[in-house]
Amino acid sequence: VTYGVLATLMLYLLRMLAFLPLPQVLLNFCGLTMYNAFPDKVTLKGSPLLAPFICVRIVTRGDYPQLVQSNVYRNLNRCLDAGLEHFMIEVVTDKPLHLAKDRRILETVVPVEYKTKSGAMFKARALQYCLEDGINSLADTDWIVHLDEETLLTDNSIRGILNFVLDGKHSFGQGLITYANEDVVNWITTLADSFRVADDMGKLRLQFSLFHRPLLSWKGSYVVTQVRAEREVTFDNGPDGSVAEDCFFAMKAYSLGYTFDFIEGEMWEKSPFTLWDFVQQRKRWLQGILLVVHSKQIPLGKKVWLGISCYSWVTMPLSTSNIVLAGLCPIPCPPLVDFTCAFIASVSIYMYVFGVIKSISLYRFGVVKFILCILGAIATIPVNIVIENLAVVWGLFGNKHKF
Repeated sequence: VTYGVLATLMLYLLRMLAFLPLPQVLLNFCGLTMYNAFPDKVTLKGSPLLAPFICVRIVTRGDYPQLVQSNVYRNLNRCLDAGLEHFMIEVVTDKPLHLAKDRRILETVVPVEYKTKSGAMFKARALQYCLEDGINSLADTDWIVHLDEETLLTDNSIRGILNFVLDGKHSFGQGLITYANEDVVNWITTLADSFRVADDMGKLRLQFSLFHRPLLSWKGSYVVTQVRAEREVTFDNGPDGSVAEDCFFAMKAYSLGYTFDFIEGEMWEKSPFTLWDFVQQRKRWLQGILLVVHSKQIPLGKKVWLGISCYSWVTMPLSTSNIVLAGLCPIPCPPLVDFTCAFIASVSIYMYVFGVIKSISLYRFGVVKFILCILGAIATIPVNIVIENLAVVWGLFGNKHKF
């Protein structure tokens, strides 16, 4: 079969696009094989009495006050039960929540008229407000644990955070988040998020444990920072640093020479409740990371790997077409090319399976439901591919500064 020069070049170009995820896939593969993926309970390496002061900071728009209050008190009790001594929980909100009075709970309402110097928006604006002189009451040697409003601490994560701050070698840290805990609201989005669990234990763990750098960025929750370092990096990074403020912050800290580490112990979150929320979440991530990759504030040498990863996502509709074109328009490729494509696909599929095994308790669900969850995660892969492609198209052509 002959296709002509132009068509042949296009087919080979599309095949080569499938190689863009290779750096991320290699990090995940190495991270999942080099380290113990199922570690025992985290053991404290020092006394909580000797730990520096910790502020658990939760940022919310204030739309769900009952959820916030419930989770704040669950986290408060979890900290007390785990033996944490020097800490408080701060809720930063756009709307007053009128939380019950407690000496360990501080409610900070961001004034409507507050503006940062660079025009930061959304969550970045709220986080920057807490760092302003006259508002910030923390010492430079204190630590902040950033959580989303739905994030729940566990005993393991508290012990992991204590070990991290007692060690004090690195200014920033992050750990694993799982999504299939307690009552599952939406099984499709939860099983789709099993990939993110494997991503935490693979890519995130390797880049922080081995390189101590956010080569491919990090997440926006379960973020542990030293106050002095956070105030130097700041969240006041303009509109471009406000959509994916976590990514921009990490890359800026990386460019300033700060180091990172992986924190043992998992936290719990919920996946988006609807497929529409899931699409919007992915769209926002794509737009925010694109703004970071194209920002002149981040040196090219610090974001090259993030850029490759980002454009593997941006070109996903084109690379996905290989699934159809490989059958309709076959082209001869060297065995190494076929092996690499198969390696990328197999690692990606395994990550869904691993994520389920890591997230779901065999004792809680039983063998039959456990196996069904693994099969369900594999079955959600086509759905996830469609959703990711929709998010890419919407993200590329939509307003990139709208949350």
